[in-house]
Amino acid sequence: MNFFTVLAAAAFSGFLGLSYEILWVRVFSFATGGTAASFGVVLGAFLLGLAAGSFASWGTCRLRPATGDARHLRIPAALLLLGSVQAFLVIPALAWIVRTSSFSHALPLISVAAASQGAVLPLLSQFGIRPDADAGARLSYLYVANILGSVSGSLLTGFVLLDRLSLTQVSRLMALLGIGLATALFAVSRPRARAFAAWGAIAGISACSVVASTPSLYSSLYEKLQFKHDYDPGWTFADVIETRSSVITVERNGTVSGGGVYDGAINVDLLHDPNLVVRAYALAALHPDPRRVLMIGLSSGSWAQVIAHHPSLERLVVVEINPGYLKLIPRHPAVASLLVNPKVEIVIDDGRRWLRANPNETFDAIVQNTSWHWRAHMTELLSMEYLELVKHHLKPGGVFYYNTTWSLAAQKTGCTSFPFGLRFVNCLAVSESPLRFERERWRSLLATYAIDGRPIFDMTNANHRARLEEVVRMGEPGPVEKGGRTLFFEPCSSVLKWTVNEDVITDDNMEPEWYRPWWATPSASPSHEPARGHVPDRPSEAIHG
Repeated sequence: MNFFTVLAAAAFSGFLGLSYEILWVRVFSFATGGTAASFGVVLGAFLLGLAAGSFASWGTCRLRPATGDARHLRIPAALLLLGSVQAFLVIPALAWIVRTSSFSHALPLISVAAASQGAVLPLLSQFGIRPDADAGARLSYLYVANILGSVSGSLLTGFVLLDRLSLTQVSRLMALLGIGLATALFAVSRPRARAFAAWGAIAGISACSVVASTPSLYSSLYEKLQFKHDYDPGWTFADVIETRSSVITVERNGTVSGGGVYDGAINVDLLHDPNLVVRAYALAALHPDPRRVLMIGLSSGSWAQVIAHHPSLERLVVVEINPGYLKLIPRHPAVASLLVNPKVEIVIDDGRRWLRANPNETFDAIVQNTSWHWRAHMTELLSMEYLELVKHHLKPGGVFYYNTTWSLAAQKTGCTSFPFGLRFVNCLAVSESPLRFERERWRSLLATYAIDGRPIFDMTNANHRARLEEVVRMGEPGPVEKGGRTLFFEPCSSVLKWTVNEDVITDDNMEPEWYRPWWATPSASPSHEPARGHVPDRPSEAIHG
């Protein structure tokens, strides 16, 4: 047996294993809406399968001596073939399972698929290394090859392939590479002509089956994963954008989801306001003259489009971590002009990292309409430490205005970190200077507000004037909701009374991310913001909106 053949097999086996793990993490994270624990449970199932496969290989190693005979490569070849087919089927199986039960029921499938791969490295170590004085050195080389292959799988698949190909294409490619590697291993095991012909038939049928079944098995994959038992077989997304950062889906009504959960809607109209874009217009009531504004998170571009047309604005810097939204925005006329607006600068970066890298940048307002508080990494944009970082980037009288997605802990943290603040719907406005919601200024600006030259309200239309007054009344302390809490407007003094039993969010406790158990995922991704007439008492209520 050629030892370089064994090294190559170990490297490619590691590449395939880590590549599939990345694909599984992506689809499980999408199915759970990006919960913090989704990576951990997938990794646990994957490692359990590797351990089980490695342990099961012990029996084969005991029965067959370590002679370096090339014929022994047929066993890992068969396992690679089997494992590749199993791994290819995990993703469509998950899409089928979540339509009828919990995504956690699909975790054993990962373990089973990983078990076949987990047995390969011990078998290569047993049969590919001769029991002589150099056995220890060869074993170390074998492990290095496997580790390098695993690293290359993470880099190539995670950073390159998923940025250029769809998940369906990458999954099919990995299955075909696995079948090809298994066939190459079988070929160097010196099989007889009849045995190789039989193997060729099996491998050929497997490869053809993968290619032929991909369109049906992976059909409407993201629709099934996102809507689960609410999925309608005749319904498809209007648009799906896949990048290495995440998966963006767009419904036909303009609702945008990122990573399997509601992320906004493409709308800047106050007359018909399904995404409560009125919250973006409210910046005009919170700051008298926002000339320089920083926005953390772009999403559909609706909020950025509104703020970019504020009469006082001179510069809007938008920091967005997912470049996929730059592909989405030009396809929708309501926000398309944002990308060519000379006042707007869009930076692809992590928001917190950008703030640290630009310590001298200060703004009149920092706006943040980011995702649900219970998603992975959201602590980084809600914690006390982050709010302290934001303070250093606010000019005197500056306002930090951000979406708490109804998290009581997030509201308490904001009102604790800043001396002045108020809640407008589910957004919190905080400042180190006295802060007021100026309704008269807001009414005056909204009456003349225009986007791309089109006025938001036609003041000659009675219905438009009535809607304007309805919007302005949202800035009044009332009405009182069930339980005694106001719906649209509330000062921080009242917020702190309602959140007295909540924890303050820190980078250490990561409270919003770990409030919900990992298996308590929504049955379907919400298609709208929390209803106007409902202020949820706990984060779990806000999920279903």
